[in-house]
Amino acid sequence: MLVDSHVNLHGEQFADDLDEIIARAREAGVKRMLTICCQLADFPAVSRIAETYDDIWCTVGAHPHHAKDRPDITADELIEMAQHPRVVGIGETGLDLHYGYSPIEQQIQSFRAHVDAARRAGLPLIIHTREADELMGDILEEEMGKGAFRPLMHCYTSGPELARRAAKLGAYFAASGIITFKKADDVRAVFRDIVPDDRVIVETDCPYLAPVPHRGKRCEPSFLPHVAAKLGEIKGWDEAETATRTTEAFFSLFDKVTRP
Repeated sequence: MLVDSHVNLHGEQFADDLDEIIARAREAGVKRMLTICCQLADFPAVSRIAETYDDIWCTVGAHPHHAKDRPDITADELIEMAQHPRVVGIGETGLDLHYGYSPIEQQIQSFRAHVDAARRAGLPLIIHTREADELMGDILEEEMGKGAFRPLMHCYTSGPELARRAAKLGAYFAASGIITFKKADDVRAVFRDIVPDDRVIVETDCPYLAPVPHRGKRCEPSFLPHVAAKLGEIKGWDEAETATRTTEAFFSLFDKVTRP
């Protein structure tokens, strides 16, 4: 059994064959999926998928690219949206200084609101971070000082220092198809040497980042075994141990999701 901790199923790329996509995932041993809200305006579409399929749950949040859409979002608003019975996490949120689609001040404002919502709601916080290692580490440490919350470093590709800082705060880490890429030795090293064995999970981030041997194709949850196999190779685990460890870590973090 595997769990895909980060899928994006509500977009146009899956509009025509979502039932087939989900059927293939189940056949591949993916027994639970978490579909992610990246824009607040998309929450109705995201939550509808989780309502339709009994093995899919969802989140509510705004990706840093979309922080500009609602920079004034409050923790109270996010908590209210999170009352939906299929919501099990806050996010995707965070900081992205690579593209800069939203001004950094608005990204920080939105991110802090999400942190507060996750803390107060007792839900995991799904974090996107790109080219913002020092700032992300500073904010995480400062916010943790205000009160505990449960961070998940989604699709982790940042550096070893941020990984160490986040790990000390109890963060979980998600490995994506990037760990299979030929030039991703630095990412693999972080998962091998720094990411705690009991706080690592797997994801596809579909429809993006298809793992080897499917690079260049539309990614889908049925590709998750390739991510898990590479993580097991990095960690020195066999297939069964990888599945058990990542599944147990997922349910430990996302404790509102029911087990099969």
